[in-house]
Amino acid sequence: LREAYAAQLVPVLVINKVDRLCTDLGLGCNEAYIRLRALVESVNAACAAMISSARARDNDIDDDDGAVGEGSSSTNRGAFEEEKEEESVWSFDPSRGNVVFCSALHGWGFSVPSLARSLFKSKTLPIRPPLLRQYSPPLLRQYLFGDVRYRHEDGKIMKWKSEQNGSDDEAMTMFAEFALRPLWDAYEGVSTAAACVETSLSGPGDAKIKADTPGMDSLLAAMQKGSTAPTANAADELHATPTTVSDVQRILQRIGATSAEAVLRAMLRRYRPLSDAVLDAACEHCPNPLVASSTIRNRTLSVRDFAAHDGVPVDDGEQECARECNEEELYRIQESVKQCDTRPDAPTVAHVCKFVVTDRASVTDSDLPSDRGENGEPLSMIMGLTRVLSGTLRSGDVDYYMMGPKYKLEARSGDVEYYMMGPKYKPGGTKTVRKSLRLYLLMGSSFVKVNSVPAGHICAVYDLEDLQLKTVTLCDSSQGMPIRGFHHGLKPLVKVNVEPVSASDTSILEKGLVKLALADASVEVTATSKGERLLSCLGEIHLEQAIHDLETTYCGKEIKLRVSSQIVDFCESTAWFDRETTNEFQQFFDDTSPPLRQVSIPPYCYEEGIGNARRGRCRALLSGRPAAISIRVVPLAQKVFDSLKLGSVVEGGEADICTLGKVLRCDHCEDAEVILKILLSSGCTLDSNGNAMIETTGVRNGSCIKAVLSDDGEVYVPVTSSQSHDTSHKDEDVATNNDAEGGKKVYEYIQSRIQGFQLAMRSGPFCEEPVRGVMVVLEAVEIAAKAASPKQNLSSVSGGMVVAALCSGIRCALLSRPARLVERQLRLTLHSSFTGLGPLHAVLSRRRGKVLTDTMVDGTDLISITAMLPQAESFHLAPELLKESSGEVTAPELVFSHWEILDEDPFWIPTSLEEREDFGEILMSGDSSTGIKNNALKYIRMVRDRKG
Repeated sequence: LREAYAAQLVPVLVINKVDRLCTDLGLGCNEAYIRLRALVESVNAACAAMISSARARDNDIDDDDGAVGEGSSSTNRGAFEEEKEEESVWSFDPSRGNVVFCSALHGWGFSVPSLARSLFKSKTLPIRPPLLRQYSPPLLRQYLFGDVRYRHEDGKIMKWKSEQNGSDDEAMTMFAEFALRPLWDAYEGVSTAAACVETSLSGPGDAKIKADTPGMDSLLAAMQKGSTAPTANAADELHATPTTVSDVQRILQRIGATSAEAVLRAMLRRYRPLSDAVLDAACEHCPNPLVASSTIRNRTLSVRDFAAHDGVPVDDGEQECARECNEEELYRIQESVKQCDTRPDAPTVAHVCKFVVTDRASVTDSDLPSDRGENGEPLSMIMGLTRVLSGTLRSGDVDYYMMGPKYKLEARSGDVEYYMMGPKYKPGGTKTVRKSLRLYLLMGSSFVKVNSVPAGHICAVYDLEDLQLKTVTLCDSSQGMPIRGFHHGLKPLVKVNVEPVSASDTSILEKGLVKLALADASVEVTATSKGERLLSCLGEIHLEQAIHDLETTYCGKEIKLRVSSQIVDFCESTAWFDRETTNEFQQFFDDTSPPLRQVSIPPYCYEEGIGNARRGRCRALLSGRPAAISIRVVPLAQKVFDSLKLGSVVEGGEADICTLGKVLRCDHCEDAEVILKILLSSGCTLDSNGNAMIETTGVRNGSCIKAVLSDDGEVYVPVTSSQSHDTSHKDEDVATNNDAEGGKKVYEYIQSRIQGFQLAMRSGPFCEEPVRGVMVVLEAVEIAAKAASPKQNLSSVSGGMVVAALCSGIRCALLSRPARLVERQLRLTLHSSFTGLGPLHAVLSRRRGKVLTDTMVDGTDLISITAMLPQAESFHLAPELLKESSGEVTAPELVFSHWEILDEDPFWIPTSLEEREDFGEILMSGDSSTGIKNNALKYIRMVRDRKG
């Protein structure tokens, strides 16, 4: 809903699986009507809340921009009319026809207007002639979905109360009687026929349902009421609604339907065809092509400009390169797409919006190989559904440019070259991708080869899977650009590792994953360096369907897969020490308390260089000890990172900036603006995970880069108690050299600091997860120099040595600070009744959820609830909520919100008597803690076990 609202599309609500109300839940017609009515109300409530929040954000933006000037009254009237129209579009009312009730499994569906027209034409309602005009279809559809019933004695419309007649099928609403009752009778009749066949025949292979089987008469009688199928001609009798037993038998023999599912699918799709219902709803409510070409088409199906990429302006070099391009040719292409030009000389532009997988038997093309592979299994083909926007798309004789979503331009030696930023892009390789096409016309479930397709039509294109792009724009001109298309804001929330049970099926699985990623735009497939094949989906139901399709369709044959448990993404961070943010700097630095617990327990105590780290500081030694780098690690709040990224103090970030300035001993630590300028002038380097690296002023001007005289060319390393006290290798003379020229010479060797910083942030020391919310400070550099030639040892320092030392030093510094995990927080939105609030809050409390808002939805008795929930606690949430609340809450909608630090120390242990009474005794097992309620430790162990 949010994506459709953001793209300003006109929605149509399709309620699927209505048949399960009868077959699975066993609800009566009135009970099913009440359930469907509540569902429509909940969807309308969600849409109303979505529109209200969007308007509130727009009003806040308008208030920030200032007051409205002259002509505000007319502007307000226009805005009021637009709001009314928007509310009308996003209000689903079955009587208007923008709601379709269907069962895609059995191929039937209907809308209330189509049912009203059918009842009026067939005179199913015994309305007397004086009332015939009163109950015409426009008025009849107002009664078909409402709390009213039809009294057959006198033909009057009466009020219906659910409290009195909720479960009484003798006094049914008009929707229950004329819309659901025939369907319920059809399911009951076929079920009776199937039961009779199974009990009368010996073997299941001999069970066949025929037209004269007991129970089929109920099906035939039900299909004579309220059929929404169009009137068929004499030559199309097989697609018309059967009226006699012979018609039913002819259909069953023609299509070979013998089982209950096949009979239902064959009959009900002729009784109330789903395709006609959806097509009628789209034609009645969606904008016509003339209106869509001037509104929606310009937003989505328009050619992108040269000087913009996904709405973000490019740099000056690309803008200058764009000005050198043939902008006149691009303008001609854009106008042709806008007008859907079909002239022979018009430029050809087509957009591949999605990919589907079909089998070779459904494709009519004699030039393709047979429908069986080398091992005899059926071949599957990937077809790209393509909409021709201008010109004529041709098969075989024309090579078209293939442009992915990140297709952009690049200037080299004054020439404009185009390249595709996709999985197949290789630097230094071919810059332009051109291919000939094979076009097919979509004829139901079949694909028929054609030579050309003009603008305005939809076709299928074969042989595009090697591009591995979700969407592709085809153009016959090198001056074209990709289509804007839709920007999906949803990110996958569920991730699993998929591997075949048999190792011989590995190549088949890899090909199937490629096809699945192309066919489903919401699926992401990632291959890791450890050989994992990660499959990411939007939710648990989406994941189940993706796994099922992968096993049965996309792999070409049925293979057995081993699916891991759901993988949760975490990040690692740190927190402040107790006295680190106070004015007691000297006491904090001189603190001689023992190091934190994680430094002394395996496996963290085996980290290389951990002996040189203490309280967030580390002296990292380069390989061979030719130099040493002093590093400090401190927490970095998100608002401070945003301020560094924007170059100005963000709202609410003043306190965090002042705290960081106090810890780093900045001048004027009470002024956030001054501290931010100092940080920005310190060679600040940012990454995409909220981390930063700065250098002290001494490192930048060379005053803290010192050359230490040493006979053996190694920097001084303090002797610990575990080392030998032999002084034969002790430096004879230790001196410092603050020469600026020498400092600049050394500074050239630490230019690899950015690579070392990025490598350390990629995986933390606790469970090898990415680091988030950390600032690294380079405080000093020492380099060993011999007395005879002080600068001779500089040549032994390389960039790779600096990268390894920085990475190891940052990890050790993080280990010596309080450990914290960062978890993904999901925004949960649902609707609940008053009786469901108690179980809902109990479930959220067990899962560490936090309720943000709970407001009444206008016009209903529902409460709209918004909450935050950790991703690790979100699995199997919907079944638990529905079970605990007895169906009084709607299915929760989960969307990624932000990252949040889990404020629990995974290595904390109870020490005092009171703590032991509250939390229990220590469980001694490696990196143990209380092991009971420590969620951070539980997650760390879970990730370490998964990674081995």
